[in-house]
Amino acid sequence: MNRTRIKQTFADYTNKYNASDLKIRLKIDHTYRVAALAERIARTVTDIPIDRDLAWTMGMLHDIGRFEQVKRYGTFVDGESIDHAELGITILFEEGLLTQFGDFTPEEQELLKVSIENHNKYRIPEGMSAEKTAYCNILRDADKIDIFRVNCDTPLEDIYNVSTAELKQAAVSDSVKKCFMEKHTVLRSLKHTPVDNLVGHVCLVFELVYPISIQIAKEQGYVDKLMRFASDNPDTNAWLSHMRKHLWSSCGCRLLRAIK
Repeated sequence: MNRTRIKQTFADYTNKYNASDLKIRLKIDHTYRVAALAERIARTVTDIPIDRDLAWTMGMLHDIGRFEQVKRYGTFVDGESIDHAELGITILFEEGLLTQFGDFTPEEQELLKVSIENHNKYRIPEGMSAEKTAYCNILRDADKIDIFRVNCDTPLEDIYNVSTAELKQAAVSDSVKKCFMEKHTVLRSLKHTPVDNLVGHVCLVFELVYPISIQIAKEQGYVDKLMRFASDNPDTNAWLSHMRKHLWSSCGCRLLRAIK
């Protein structure tokens, strides 16, 4: 795979959009970081052969639908606009953009398609081959890790489309607390308040598949920063304190494997 060609094609494609728009700039930067993370995670996978160049390429292409999503709808919220992964599949495979990035074999195209299509899903489909599952998990882990950073580098009010007052006064819903206690991510339908989104993003830690992913997430410190959010709601502050005490211990075994 020609990385220079892929990066140039990506730049040419995104140049069609307004780079002064914070949302566009955010996703350009996010793309390069996810690609690097996917390659880093791929280096640690030993149970099946992984093409690191292909893993990196998946990172470069995974959010291609975001740019058109922002142009059409002005939001990243799929529920209020369109599934950005499905839009990316349409642009890359049905409209033919993928051919501009390189000459991929049918097998590579299938792995790109299934990983991009499933990178934002609550769960990946059962019954996939070990190879497809691995590539999906590599990309999903890389994307989650950088989402923690995005939520710290970008005002939460902009991400969640709420005012500061709404965010600071919000309480954590019981349904979202239950997800944390059960150690899994939060379905969009269970989020009822602005701060539910923050807790939901922290819960992404529970879905990280590879030990190295948990290690990276912990070392970067963005998850801890999210949990230090200063709410004006005493109940929310108490819940965030509870999360700080218990999150990493819940991931202890996998974290220890990464350190070893």
